Amino acid sequence: MRIKDVVLSKGLTGFYFDDQKAIRQGNYVENGLSYDGDPVTPGFTKIRQAGESISVQLVLEDGQVAYGDCAAVQYSGAGGRDPLFLADDYLPVLEKYVVPELIGAELTSFRSLAEKLDRLKGENGKPLHTAIRYGVTQAVLDAVARAQHLTMAEVLVNEYNLELVPEPVLIFAQTGDDRKLNADRMIIKHVDVLPHGLFNNVNKLGKNGEHLKEYLAWLKDRVQELKVDPDYLPDFHVDVYGTIGEAFNNDVAKMGEYVRELTELAAPHALAIEGPVDLDSKEEQIKLMAELTAYVDEHNIPCKFVADEWCNTLEDIKEFSAAKAGHMIQIKAPDLGGINNTVEAVLYCHENGTIPYLGGTCNETERSAQITVQIALATRPRQILSKPGMGVDEGLSICTNEMNRTLALLKRK
Repeated sequence: MRIKDVVLSKGLTGFYFDDQKAIRQGNYVENGLSYDGDPVTPGFTKIRQAGESISVQLVLEDGQVAYGDCAAVQYSGAGGRDPLFLADDYLPVLEKYVVPELIGAELTSFRSLAEKLDRLKGENGKPLHTAIRYGVTQAVLDAVARAQHLTMAEVLVNEYNLELVPEPVLIFAQTGDDRKLNADRMIIKHVDVLPHGLFNNVNKLGKNGEHLKEYLAWLKDRVQELKVDPDYLPDFHVDVYGTIGEAFNNDVAKMGEYVRELTELAAPHALAIEGPVDLDSKEEQIKLMAELTAYVDEHNIPCKFVADEWCNTLEDIKEFSAAKAGHMIQIKAPDLGGINNTVEAVLYCHENGTIPYLGGTCNETERSAQITVQIALATRPRQILSKPGMGVDEGLSICTNEMNRTLALLKRK
């Protein structure tokens, strides 16, 4: 089976592009859902802009159509990531450099074709934007699965010599700024891991971390109040975007002891903290994350730190893992480019004693979320991110339903 034609179209993502640096600096005024203030990251014309995507549809010889979506993370241009992904800027890039490689391509192996496309170079011999590689390889996985009459998960299991385990993977949902109302949504639906929390500046955390402490105490009580199943005990996972480091001047002992207080407040819920610090370079980030991870381990503080910022590529993930710079790594799928790299990253973490969390961004599409679920069912990360959007219910239904539909088919076989 070959690819006969390629059809491209602009799309919307499930959230927005946000200038993370401008938000962290705090030089803005909230105006409804928007931010009044000047952006500081190159490419942004406002602090918050509409999220954009490009759909890549592959028309196969037998008339079937496979597709994937090119999308980039909410905080594009931050932490060493590729710049803002605007559809009008990148449609010509796809047409010039990618479409000729797709038309006529034989669909015998996802892995080999994805690796070839992921290595493509664009203007001045530079790698193509991660969003392009992400969406194109999604479409290729779907195309190979259609050609072989298999689920995408089965294609990956076969090509990477994995064990097919027809069981669900934990789902982690995110509240956005509406931390309490959206936590209610999660608890009512008995989400496995919650709430993310979006503590993306120190005022939300509290100058001494007091607001996060208050929130975790409230959250624990709220689970008890709203749960239906008496055995429901979700894990707590909060993303603090480096604000713990900011509040405690990156002092390892002070941060570690603050985290001890958080774990005591959250107990008996397990606690994971994503991005406790955010430094100005990958080298500094790895060093401090490793020191902080060692501190809580040596002092028997039952918290799992999650690496995110500056951990964008497969090579980054290997460096963080080797340095033990975090207990868990968020494999942020859009940042890795081709989804072949996402597969390799999850498998690398399994093999090297680091907990893989297959994440992404609220700023993806329903299609990229579905394909992430397929990858998760094949590679078995500890958890996946519910996406897209920040409304909880929509992303949760997309990921849960994709997972359950696929599991039902696999069990039937």
